Amino acid sequence: MQRNVNDTNGTVEHTSIGAHRAIDKVSGALRPGVEHLADGAHHAVERFADTASQLTARLRTGGGQLKEAQARFSAERRSQIRASPITSVALACGVGFALGWLLRSR
Repeated sequence: MQRNVNDTNGTVEHTSIGAHRAIDKVSGALRPGVEHLADGAHHAVERFADTASQLTARLRTGGGQLKEAQARFSAERRSQIRASPITSVALACGVGFALGWLLRSR
């Protein structure tokens, strides 16, 4: 019986060593593929971050331009109203009347 236990222990140890070697061989074979995938993932994250940074910069620039355009438009309207207040009020009343008529008839 002692011999069977020793044989079993030897077989388990031999099988364990073989399994470890197989795992090392497979992991060695897979390592280049996994590293390639990891490199690709890192590259994709870097491209995404660069694109997001560029988009943020464009939005800041566009937002600033929009604010400037709004300020210019408001200043121009104010100067027009100050130059001819009666015409401006009449125009506003006409537009309001037309919008009311259009919305009421629907």
